[in-house]
Amino acid sequence: MEEISIRLATANDAEAVRSIYNHEVVHTVATFDLVPRSLLDQQQWLEARSGAFATIVAVEHDIVVGFGSLSPYKERPGYRTSVEDSVYVHQDQQGRGIGKLIVHELLAVARISGFHAVFARITAASEASRALHTSCGFELVGIEREVGRKFNRWLDVALMEILLTD
Repeated sequence: MEEISIRLATANDAEAVRSIYNHEVVHTVATFDLVPRSLLDQQQWLEARSGAFATIVAVEHDIVVGFGSLSPYKERPGYRTSVEDSVYVHQDQQGRGIGKLIVHELLAVARISGFHAVFARITAASEASRALHTSCGFELVGIEREVGRKFNRWLDVALMEILLTD
């Protein structure tokens, strides 16, 4: 894994990020988005992220193999110390530890940014994503029953959390 680096995403990463994300939109329940993003959509999504909510990418030999981001957990001001993570790894690169590198970097960004809690909302049946988050210190705090619908079926979501303490 020495050849994989983590860095902030740039506008030049939009197509690679879009490709990884759109595969998940079309083929999996890793995201509840139903419509693939256009390149313009992806560029705007990246432009809207900065500071603590910036997108990071995992790069191997100048190729983006995964990405992650932090988003506000809820809109109300009382939740401002909590964030939600998103992690996506190219379908051909999964199982190599790239997701773990991304999560660890997101947790570092969250700590530096002063956040207290990081949440992950994961399709409950996604054992790999739940195991990834568990290996990074997240704990299951609940199951949201049938809160999503994709591919003509109801989906449960596992809510996982890690508290960032010093």
